[in-house]
Amino acid sequence: MTDSVKTLCPYCGVGCGLEVTPPAGSGRATNRDSQGNPIWKVVGDRSHPSSQGMVCVKGATIAESLDKDRLKYPMMRDSLTEPFRRVSWDQALDQITQQIQSVLATQGADAVCMYGSGQFQTEDYYVAQKLIKGCLGTNNFDANSRLCMSSAVAGYIQSLGSDGPPCCYDDLELTDCAFLIGTNTAECHPIVFNRLHKYLKKNTRAKLIVVDPRTTKTAEAATLHLAIKPGTDIDLLNGIAHLLMRWGKFDTFFIDECTTGFTQYAEVIRYYTPEVVARKCGIRIDHLEEAAKYWAESENVLSLWSMGVNQSSEGTAKVCSIINLHLMTGNIGKPGAGPFSLTGQPNAMGGREAGGLSHLLPGYRSIKNAQHRTEIEKLWNLPENRISSFPGRDVWRMITGLETGDVGFLWIAATNPAVSMPDLERTKAALLKSPFTVYQDAYDPTETAAYAHVLLPAAQWGEKTGTMTNSERVVTLCPKFREPLGEAKPDWEIFAEVGRRLGFTEQFNFKTSAEVHREFVQLTHRRPCDMTGLSYERLQQEGPIQWPCSIEELKQTNNSLNNTTPGLFSGLFKGKDEKTKAKRLYTNWKFNTPDGRAKFVAFHAKGLAEIPDAQYPFVLTVGRLYGHWHTMTRTGRIEKINKMHPLPFIEIHPKDAERLGFKEGQLIEVRSRRGKAQFPAMITKAITPGCVFVPMHWGALWADDAEANSLTHPESCPISLEPELKACAVQLVAVTALPKTENSQPTQSTLTAQLASMSH
Repeated sequence: MTDSVKTLCPYCGVGCGLEVTPPAGSGRATNRDSQGNPIWKVVGDRSHPSSQGMVCVKGATIAESLDKDRLKYPMMRDSLTEPFRRVSWDQALDQITQQIQSVLATQGADAVCMYGSGQFQTEDYYVAQKLIKGCLGTNNFDANSRLCMSSAVAGYIQSLGSDGPPCCYDDLELTDCAFLIGTNTAECHPIVFNRLHKYLKKNTRAKLIVVDPRTTKTAEAATLHLAIKPGTDIDLLNGIAHLLMRWGKFDTFFIDECTTGFTQYAEVIRYYTPEVVARKCGIRIDHLEEAAKYWAESENVLSLWSMGVNQSSEGTAKVCSIINLHLMTGNIGKPGAGPFSLTGQPNAMGGREAGGLSHLLPGYRSIKNAQHRTEIEKLWNLPENRISSFPGRDVWRMITGLETGDVGFLWIAATNPAVSMPDLERTKAALLKSPFTVYQDAYDPTETAAYAHVLLPAAQWGEKTGTMTNSERVVTLCPKFREPLGEAKPDWEIFAEVGRRLGFTEQFNFKTSAEVHREFVQLTHRRPCDMTGLSYERLQQEGPIQWPCSIEELKQTNNSLNNTTPGLFSGLFKGKDEKTKAKRLYTNWKFNTPDGRAKFVAFHAKGLAEIPDAQYPFVLTVGRLYGHWHTMTRTGRIEKINKMHPLPFIEIHPKDAERLGFKEGQLIEVRSRRGKAQFPAMITKAITPGCVFVPMHWGALWADDAEANSLTHPESCPISLEPELKACAVQLVAVTALPKTENSQPTQSTLTAQLASMSH
């Protein structure tokens, strides 16, 4: 291949367009990494509507990880104490098939589980749902989106009747007031923040409110920073609503004509007086009033949130409380306004569309809805009642199922739970008990591979063709531009081959990913996420397109639609078609509820699931750094990023450090009721007193005793089942020795340099 290819960045949910060029050509010198591998050139795609040519350091360096430490061949072992041996695909797939059949016969379908990933392409997600939920008859498919976005999903459904962020990135440049809560957008979704920040610099009347216990790079740009105590988000949101009610700054027409539940909501918020809220949140009353004033005086308020809201035992309640403010002021369905969740994974949105959580079915359908199950059974040509009416195991119940022996087969793909799960020591102990674990990934080693019986090499970014959907519902075709290394295969092909070996030949008679996509979009017909107007051909010709994009809309705008493949909406076009104009949802103020009205869903604040006490007096919060991605499976192998972030650390406020006698760079042991970890101290006023912060990226492969999730607990939101990864109670103890300079551990001079570069 000599031409450049337009594709999508495989990191966060911003969904930035990339343009990739081969390592050599047109007389250009070939850049090589430290291992001698040629590096593909990656730049931002200026034609991509979401990112407009911008790219962060992760996207710019993505090609440097393509050839490093790849898993190239299937591997097997009979027990976790034995070394892996290379096997053929036939041997590995036969063993997997036999194991599934054995577990089905002896324990039943509920003993079979799959744990997937927002790094799947939509085609991977879809084939996995068809295999697990359809053909095997268990809903035990969950994804790492459970740890990331399930509270946003639940909140949208509770309040608006359906999942789906109603906003678009253009709203970043049209808002009067951006309200950011529980999101360090500047570091975790940098291109979104770049668009917003550029707009705010030009439009000084527009306001930026940032709610975060830390003075992050995002908070530094704020008009108003509310450094609330962890766990007081609902107090703050209800307190703003209380002031809006007191001042009469609410939209009575919208409330009366387009919503239900306001009376009950008004009864709840009356208890959240400024005095009570300021005390609970640890902020000044005048700052609370200033935030409410910005809401009251702004025509268009846009809220953005991410893990700081979602990863909570009150995650759904927090999301609903944000949406309540939008409903109260009519700030939805119009330019520059609305509740906008920022997706964490690159294709978590595609996973939601394909039904990639244990309570969902494709096309924004629910497991509990009998009509929805029947629709999917017919489309998949399955017997009546094949799809179980019970939600499957979420990932934490997969872990507890391993503990009790109720899970007999676990298939993990494209994620690294031996680093990312809460209560990590308990998680690892459960994984050791698994009778049979399949681990499917592109890289080796990873921390989770140590708990697997079979390793399957997966084709990664650039080595397979598929689609991804970003946070603003824009679908991008990601074409294959190089061959997979070794014997690696696309995830969907692996799932389909196992399905055929289990006897479901008709259901998995796919030859290409385009065939998978054509079948998938048929299942979205007349659903909120209708994508029947999309096809590989159209996406290739026109570039990224936002849903909803129905076949009916397409027929209206293009009379030359070729219907040579009726029923599958193949989308073979004569000429270039007009893209859907639907940029925002709910522009007609009709919602996806039975009565068409949005719902005020009121909650009282409960606070953290684990509150600090005399023994564990600090609240630990965790999060991402700008350069690294999740558990470093990719970014840990990129030299530039490792130089940027060579080691983990713990942020401690100077008052707390002085009281405990801690010095800058001193090694601190952090202990919770579940485990312990060690980090060098970064003493900074950027953290709220009584609160400490550590990055979540480092697993056992990348640093000694620095796993943040060895400290966290598994308590979760009762509605979304998303764990409260963002907060737990800890104690701090000084360690006399500094980290040793071995196993790529940094020297003290390296530590000092990083602390200096990151200090506020």
